Amino acid sequence: MNQEHHLHGALASPSPPPGVADDWTVPQHWDELTAGDHWVWDTLFARQQSLLHGRAVSAFERGLDVLHLSRPGVPNFDELSEKLHTRTGWQVVGVPGIVPDDVFFRHLSQKRFPAAVFIRAADQLDYLEEPDMFHDLFGHVPLLADPAVADVMQALGHLGLEAIANGSLHRLSRLYWYSVEFGLACEDSQLRIYGAGILSSFSEVHYSLESPKPRRLNFDLKSVLRARYDIDAFQQLYFVIDRFEDLLTMMQGQDVPAICRELDELEDLDPSNVEGTPVSLPLRR
Repeated sequence: MNQEHHLHGALASPSPPPGVADDWTVPQHWDELTAGDHWVWDTLFARQQSLLHGRAVSAFERGLDVLHLSRPGVPNFDELSEKLHTRTGWQVVGVPGIVPDDVFFRHLSQKRFPAAVFIRAADQLDYLEEPDMFHDLFGHVPLLADPAVADVMQALGHLGLEAIANGSLHRLSRLYWYSVEFGLACEDSQLRIYGAGILSSFSEVHYSLESPKPRRLNFDLKSVLRARYDIDAFQQLYFVIDRFEDLLTMMQGQDVPAICRELDELEDLDPSNVEGTPVSLPLRR
C-alpha cells in the first residue's frame, strides 16, 4: 500500500511545464469540453446528490447551490468563481492536475481553490487515482460557500506554507487528510460527512457511515498529527468534529508548529493504534 505521500506533489516547486503559468494555473477552456464530459459530470452529480441527501452536513447541501449555474453540465470556472466570491471571497482557479505543495497551499492562503481542468472518463465513474474536476468541484466547492469552512481552508493554507518552511509538512498533510478530505461531523445527533474525499466517492459514503470496520474518534489535534493514513484503501480511522468553528479555533488557538516539534519526539501511529474517545453515535442503517 502506498502511504504517507504529500497530498499535492513535490515539496518544492519545480518550474511549471510549458503552457502553464508561473502559479501553475491554466485556463479551463470550458467551450472545449465534450458532450461526453458533460454527461459524466451530470451523471456523477445526480448520483452523488441523491446518495448524500441526509448523509452530508447541512452546509454542504446548502452550498450545492453554487454549482447550479446558467450553463448545463460541467460548471464554468469563471461563473462559479463569481458566485462563490459573493459568498465568501473565494474563487476557483484551473490547474493541470496535481501541483506542488507550496503552490497548493499558497493558493489556499489567498482564497483560491485549485481545481483540475480534466474530468474522468465514462468508464472510470467509481474510481480515479488522481483527483479530477468532479472531486475538486463537487467535493470541495459547496463547503467553500460556508464562511466557517472558507476560514478553515484559508488557515490551512497559511499553516501549510509554515509547515513547508519548518519541515513538518507530513504532519500538516495529516490534518488536511483527516479533516478536509475524510472528515466526519456530528450534526443533529447523527454522523454526517464533510470530507471531500468521501463526498465525491460513491462507495465510501456508505462505508464511512454504516460499516462497523473503521474506528471513529472525537477529533484531537495531537492524535491527528501523529496518525498515518493510507491513500489506496478505505480509511481505517475517521475523526469527528462538532462544528467547523471548533476546527478553526483548534488551529488558530494552539501553536501548531510547536506541537509538531513536540510530536517529533514520539512515534508515529498506525490508524489502528491511535488512542482516543470513540464517538458514541449509532451507525446509519
